[in-house]
Amino acid sequence: MLIVVLAVEPNEYNEAENCCHRYGVIRNANHEIIALELIENAMQKLKLSTLVLLVGIATATTAIANPAEDMQTQAAMTVATIEKMYQQDASNQGQDYPVTLEQYGNQELQAAMQLEREYFDREQMSCHIGYDVLWDAQDPDYGQDKRISMTKQGLVKVSLAQGSDIYYKLSCDDSECSVADVIVDDDGTSLREYLIEACR
Repeated sequence: MLIVVLAVEPNEYNEAENCCHRYGVIRNANHEIIALELIENAMQKLKLSTLVLLVGIATATTAIANPAEDMQTQAAMTVATIEKMYQQDASNQGQDYPVTLEQYGNQELQAAMQLEREYFDREQMSCHIGYDVLWDAQDPDYGQDKRISMTKQGLVKVSLAQGSDIYYKLSCDDSECSVADVIVDDDGTSLREYLIEACR
């Protein structure tokens, strides 16, 4: 409890007493005014300030945590998308039409792959990269083991038992992800850019 002791002269006492009665004070035998400041009010203010501070800390913590949670959720979605794509392609032995990659591609990648079909219809020859990019092989082993992980750059890495690594860029919204591009070699060659250039 906060106690403030004010020493006053006798002739000043009445005035001080009248003043201090308004604040709920008492005096002792030595004409000292013992002010019992309204502790309850002070405590209420302290509690309110503490509450505001705690709410502010909680809000800041949530603001920091949410982006991290969003990143983890998106990373899980991208990996799940690639896992599903490979499972589908292995189950159908690469015989899907349109090909599995195109089914999982975003609009930009699908447009590039459409250029490939149009080029073949027009020229009666292929402008394709020459192998199955999902499996980095002309005659894929669909049953081989693979490991799917995320890179620091946000790419999905598929490591095949045959020794190949394929990297995928994905674009995601709140509900799903699609393949935006495939990095087909160690030089960082983009499948989408390759098709746009080769199939013009």
